[in-house]
Amino acid sequence: MKLLSREQAILEFNRRVLAQAQREDVPLLERLRYICILSSNLDEFFEVRYADILEASKTRGTGIGAQYLADVAKESHQLVEDQYRVFNDELGPQLRAAGIVILNHEERNNLQREWVAGFFQKQVQPLLVPIGLDPSHPFPQVANKTLNFIVRLGGRDAFGRDNDIAIVRIPRVLPRVIRLPDEVSEGQQAFVLLSSVIRAHLHELFPGREIKAFSQFRLTRDSDIEVDEDDVTDLRLALRSKMSTRQFGQAIRLEVVRSCPKDLSDFLLEQFDLSRHALFHVNGPVNLVRLSQLVDQAEGDHLRFAPYQPSWPEGLPQHGGMFDHLRRSDVMLHHPFESFDAVVQFLREAVYDPNVLAIKQTIYRTGSESVLMDLLLEAVRRGKEVLAVVELKARFDEEANINWAERLEALGAQVVYGIVGLKTHAKMMLVTRREGGRLRRYAHLSTGNYNPKTAKLYTDVGYLTSNPDITADVDNLFTQLSSMTQLKAARQLLLAPFNLQKALIRQMARVADAAREGKPARIVVKVNALTDEPLIRALIDAGQAGVEIDLIVRGACVLPPGVAGLTDRIRVRSVVGRMLEHTRVIYFRWGEHEHDEALYLSSADWMNRNMTRRIELAWPVRDAALRQRVIDECLIPYLMDGRDAWVQDSEGFYNRVGTEGHSAQQALMARYRAPL
Repeated sequence: MKLLSREQAILEFNRRVLAQAQREDVPLLERLRYICILSSNLDEFFEVRYADILEASKTRGTGIGAQYLADVAKESHQLVEDQYRVFNDELGPQLRAAGIVILNHEERNNLQREWVAGFFQKQVQPLLVPIGLDPSHPFPQVANKTLNFIVRLGGRDAFGRDNDIAIVRIPRVLPRVIRLPDEVSEGQQAFVLLSSVIRAHLHELFPGREIKAFSQFRLTRDSDIEVDEDDVTDLRLALRSKMSTRQFGQAIRLEVVRSCPKDLSDFLLEQFDLSRHALFHVNGPVNLVRLSQLVDQAEGDHLRFAPYQPSWPEGLPQHGGMFDHLRRSDVMLHHPFESFDAVVQFLREAVYDPNVLAIKQTIYRTGSESVLMDLLLEAVRRGKEVLAVVELKARFDEEANINWAERLEALGAQVVYGIVGLKTHAKMMLVTRREGGRLRRYAHLSTGNYNPKTAKLYTDVGYLTSNPDITADVDNLFTQLSSMTQLKAARQLLLAPFNLQKALIRQMARVADAAREGKPARIVVKVNALTDEPLIRALIDAGQAGVEIDLIVRGACVLPPGVAGLTDRIRVRSVVGRMLEHTRVIYFRWGEHEHDEALYLSSADWMNRNMTRRIELAWPVRDAALRQRVIDECLIPYLMDGRDAWVQDSEGFYNRVGTEGHSAQQALMARYRAPL
């Protein structure tokens, strides 16, 4: 059975993001934010995924040829066309009606033009260095995703020569969106884009020359950092040296404004050695990502989502006593509906408890500012044994993670960088405490990252436990990551790249056997992406055996559901709402009794890289009440969602379920909202 195109699946997800920008029930500024999110997603698509298939197309036998690249480029172009149409034709007029305007030069009145001219002369022009091209002034290095102008000039330069092309690079330190003062805004919230400011005053950069044509342009480059880990002695130093050149990787995509003359776009394509497929003419500013600055500056609470205040987890002590509570029972934390502060409090109690002897934690994405990292630093100062397993290769977070690693090492923490060739993607924290002459361990496991900022935006499940089998498995895994000794057989955890994929396939086969025997047989999987072929084949086999299968896949899914005789028992849906769905849950049922079911929470998506090239974990939820809570909150509401859900067809396209029904996210927000 032929699977769907992964690139199509990624672009289809981004169409669902674009659809959020068209929803009338979403506040206006949040709709604009979805436009920004889509642009950011497309940047990463070209920087990473398209760059990979472009490279793969050069190798025989990959199945990726010129026609496939052209097809992906065509779909990408259409998505970008639709994005700018929504921005210009739908959001623009509605923003204007709400009193928020983005003024170009022609729309600005004399007072506004005067203010913009002063801003340009004082704040912008001193930072601009136009480069006229000639043999001694070659085409300048253009960094990834920066704003630039290309200008065709008439007349001769100061030395009597007729070199006619100039490049103006725009420094990143300049704001891309500028709000005009109220006194010149005529009662509106008036904004100007930096590109419009520079466009209106380009002539001031070239005195004595005629500007015949110009265009903004933006280049997207391959931004994946490749390090041969077998050939370096210090991964941290190797990555830091590579980061300095990330901005100048292979050119992948060129964006210019729609009015860009063909001779200028052709010139740029030649400079960057790009095909015409790589050229995107856009009907507006070349970087919609930066409009997030407008979203942040604009006023109007009614134009944004109402603030959400998560509740503290019910029954969990808020001011001490967390270890006593965990000795009695495990705790499930459902973020962002329940506060991530509970995780911070768990670590804080460990840091300041004199009976806690050791703290171990994986660090994948924490951000440049992190209360959790500050607490780990304090733990070292207090003399506790701290082991930090820092994943230096977490894409686009390399610098922040290197900086945290160096700060921890400087104080004396044990810092390791995982296993050569494998990313450490497992999210786990282990606390070892002396209690009455013995040592007891406590663990926090998570489907998400240790990042308090994204914990307010992503749905994830955290799990606090003192279960001796689980905590022993976690301790063994930390030992392996630090010492690289052979892992003891885990009692409870499933671990990639060792047994996670095989165990999931075995469980699916078990459910399939139950279906053949006429027993109730059910599989429900909630992940961010489904692209791993062995797992997909096992799902297809189970479906053909009679298992009813529901897949809740936020992003890319290459399994085509609903194909007669093959996948007609498999249903695929995606939920795209206010929060980014990030929870990973796996449910199996193979009979009528309570013990005929298993539920796992996991750090891993169902992708080949997660199963074979990463350290990942999945852990069982044995407590019947907590298992039912996961089902009731993370699975059933999403299968019933009639507002934010989309259903995939056998061709890989999606249709929205509805707009008026139940929303899983909104229901959970209402259930867990903190009292005023």
